[in-house]
Amino acid sequence: MLLGAQLRRLREARGITREAAGYAIRASESKISRMELGRVSFKTRDVEDLLTLYGVTDEAERAALLSLVKEANLAGWWHSYSDVLPSWFPTYVGLEGAASLIRVYEVQFVHGLLQTEEYARAVVRRGMRDASEADVERRVALRLERQKYLVSEHAPELHIVLDEAALRRPYGDRDVMRGQLQHLIEMSERPNVRLQVMPFSFGGHSGESGAFTLLSFPESDLADIVYVEQLTSALYLDKPEDVAQYEKALTELQRDSPGPKESRDLLRGLLQLS
Repeated sequence: MLLGAQLRRLREARGITREAAGYAIRASESKISRMELGRVSFKTRDVEDLLTLYGVTDEAERAALLSLVKEANLAGWWHSYSDVLPSWFPTYVGLEGAASLIRVYEVQFVHGLLQTEEYARAVVRRGMRDASEADVERRVALRLERQKYLVSEHAPELHIVLDEAALRRPYGDRDVMRGQLQHLIEMSERPNVRLQVMPFSFGGHSGESGAFTLLSFPESDLADIVYVEQLTSALYLDKPEDVAQYEKALTELQRDSPGPKESRDLLRGLLQLS
């Protein structure tokens, strides 16, 4: 995505159309579009030809951009789990790992980054009733591997609004739910985690369309992305007008939900009742 964004910036600075850029590398306009969105792999020769077309002659600048080609084509650690993942999800895992700010609204269950191992296993078993035990354990292992990023040295900010329904809907037995609630209380005290609970008592709210995730990146060239998961696919939205609508909805959810401290008290109350 970063390489694609920089290629787009260089092309636009020279006033070159996607069609002309595609012609220069013996490709279609749509391939240039996919390259600029980071949706396809890159060939070194294609990038070299595009840099020449865009007037990039400085050897240091060319070398820096060409080094991104190698990085862009490296398989992420999550690709070893591709046998148990739906086709659209590896892209999300890569984006999540690159994000500096992750903003979430979740309504069905606790978000994967905050699930305990036992709760995650219960969620996966419920969602993959025909899966083998080995496949279930690999899905759980992937989820736990993703969580390491949240407590790493360069951890992202996680701002999450959990609907009260996600906390009251049981996955696993009583001990699993108690452990999950306790884990949420502990994670909510981390400096990079802002956890709020949207209570039933508030009534209707701006998250009526369902769960979604907003990903923001440290590189200024990269636009925010909205991830919306569906039953058989997922949407990755990056048009400014789409992102703005989801940002507005999340801002309203944060405004209308109790703050982190009050939400932590709500979690403690649920724990006592469980």
